[in-house]
Amino acid sequence: MKGFGRKGLILVLGVAIAALAVSAGAVASTKKKTANVQVCVLLPDTQSSVRWQQFDKPLLTAAFKKAGVSALITNALGSATTQKSQAQTCLADGATVVIETALDPGSAASIEKLFTSKGGKAIDYDRQVVGGTASVYDTFDGKLVGKAQAKGVVDAMKAKHTYKKSSKVAELWGSQTDQNAFWFKSGNDAVLNPLFKKHKLAKGPQKFVPDWDANNAATIYKSMLSKTNNKIKAVIAANDNIAGAVVADEKAAHLKPVPLSGQDATAQGIQNIISGYQTGTVYKKVSLEANAAAAAAIALLNHKKPKTNGFRLNGKKKEPTLTLKVQWITKKNYTTLFKQKWLSKSEVCVGQFAKYCK
Repeated sequence: MKGFGRKGLILVLGVAIAALAVSAGAVASTKKKTANVQVCVLLPDTQSSVRWQQFDKPLLTAAFKKAGVSALITNALGSATTQKSQAQTCLADGATVVIETALDPGSAASIEKLFTSKGGKAIDYDRQVVGGTASVYDTFDGKLVGKAQAKGVVDAMKAKHTYKKSSKVAELWGSQTDQNAFWFKSGNDAVLNPLFKKHKLAKGPQKFVPDWDANNAATIYKSMLSKTNNKIKAVIAANDNIAGAVVADEKAAHLKPVPLSGQDATAQGIQNIISGYQTGTVYKKVSLEANAAAAAAIALLNHKKPKTNGFRLNGKKKEPTLTLKVQWITKKNYTTLFKQKWLSKSEVCVGQFAKYCK
């Protein structure tokens, strides 16, 4: 340090401190930039359906990227507490619009109110949030889903010559915490209840499946088989996940396949269809729903009204709704899913199922 002098030391320290200040400022600027989120997307889980991670997340990611909108897309993995924490993270990062697929009405409504109480906006995505404060509900027509399922099963019973007044039809509805389960059920009821009333078919055991979980469905259906002495002639399963549990129980009991519905057009569902264990599945082209939700969020960011084609009652309130159409998929038209790149042939036509493919 000889010959350097006190003034030189002070100068060096000053430069160093300035450099650190610039560096810290750059880091803070970077953090601020990455934390700037405009839209918060809250997906529910991975067990009710494969769609949330395999389809919804990448589709929404692509839609927002194309529009130049920053979005944080998370999955609560079945935990309402986690979903609320994810919402709070979004708010802290500056999000003003939330797109939410509810896990349960109470927590979902509280999340929407977190946003709207601060001047933000909310979108109900696929599942209606009862008591929520959303500006729009983006969904597929749940009643049409239920009607397609029931009609598909009834038609299959007629083809199998099991459409008789003594033929018991069992029903495995979705989770009671999901408002959609009741909407699907209303479509099932619209087709089946008149047939039960006129004694054209027999009402079999009926249950909601907690959390849409396949293990819960397997336990419930096994009990149904036991109570009816394996006399169930057809099954309404709310989705492919539940239908898969029915198929597993039938195989374990060495029973022949019965007419069976599904939903979501999953690879497993299509494999069960082409191998004769499932009648059909409701195909909901998720890209329509994801793109509509992204468009609604962008409209709300720009203080515009999202596109709708009607409304659904949410309590006593009319909630603006965009309702999308669905399609019934069977062994006759399942290749539609390959053509539309919903599934690939390599996902379905593998192993023991390859011999069933066209």
